[in-house]
Amino acid sequence: QMQLVESGGGLVQAGESLRLSCTASARSLNTYGVGWFHQAPGKEREFVAAISRDGGNYYYADSVKGRFTISRDNAKNTVYLQMNSLKPEDTAVYYCAARQFVMPGPTITPSYWGQGTQVTVSS
Repeated sequence: QMQLVESGGGLVQAGESLRLSCTASARSLNTYGVGWFHQAPGKEREFVAAISRDGGNYYYADSVKGRFTISRDNAKNTVYLQMNSLKPEDTAVYYCAARQFVMPGPTITPSYWGQGTQVTVSS
């Protein structure tokens, strides 16, 4: 069973940056595509970004293109989400999720989820 732990969330002002980390334990992430999702209060969970097993392929939700960057370090068993130019509408709980061999996304359900980390952006 894989465990995913997110970190790096916090309270920032609009325009500032945060970097989220997702670290796996009990299993290597090397064969897993990993995605980030977020859920704002009163809304459904939404896809944010995903990266392939080797980091060579990735894609983003339109709302974060040009502002967020997903990356991974398989030696550290960790995936990152660099979030720049944050907006109040980015406020949400951010979850990382993994699925073996493929990238999770809006139509590909992850097999494993982390517990989430809160990101709050004030105006």
